[in-house]
Amino acid sequence: MALRKARSYSKKYVVPYTRRSKLKSKSYVKTVPPQEVVKFTMGNQKFFEQGKLPYHLILISTEDIQIRSNALEASRQFVNRNLETSFPGQYLFMVKTYPHHIQRENKMLTGAGSDRMQTGMQLSFGKAIARAAIVKKGGKIFFFAFQNKKATALARKLLHQIKAKLPCKTRILYEETAVEDANNEPE
Repeated sequence: MALRKARSYSKKYVVPYTRRSKLKSKSYVKTVPPQEVVKFTMGNQKFFEQGKLPYHLILISTEDIQIRSNALEASRQFVNRNLETSFPGQYLFMVKTYPHHIQRENKMLTGAGSDRMQTGMQLSFGKAIARAAIVKKGGKIFFFAFQNKKATALARKLLHQIKAKLPCKTRILYEETAVEDANNEPE
């Protein structure tokens, strides 16, 4: 069965529903949907730690939002595939949000010839159907680090292309760190 539209959940204020326990009796969440985001760090992390990636881009949310894990994974795959073909091993790409919130749905009966929708119970609890990341206004979604400005320009273009996959308005922050050169030490 297909997922409900993201607008059913994305802009609603929620209390994170995450309580899981090894003891089944103490766990509020009986079944947990699988984690869809496969990797959270891609690219060359050693270059970043050595300071060889001075150009940084950060994608931030400009509103409080819930971003589903399937939207994060689709965006991650698209961006990573393009960066890996264009600049193999010369970048760092990190997913900064973790989809921990479990979304629920009260399943409704629909059948052949039904012209009325079932209203169900008021404030019904529902069953777990998906995971989402709760991102506050100004919260980081993605982080990039590059060796040159050409890669940064490509990443900006890719971020504009994935705007349709994310349910929120976003902003791109650009930072440039000083490259430390061993020959030019301050006196």
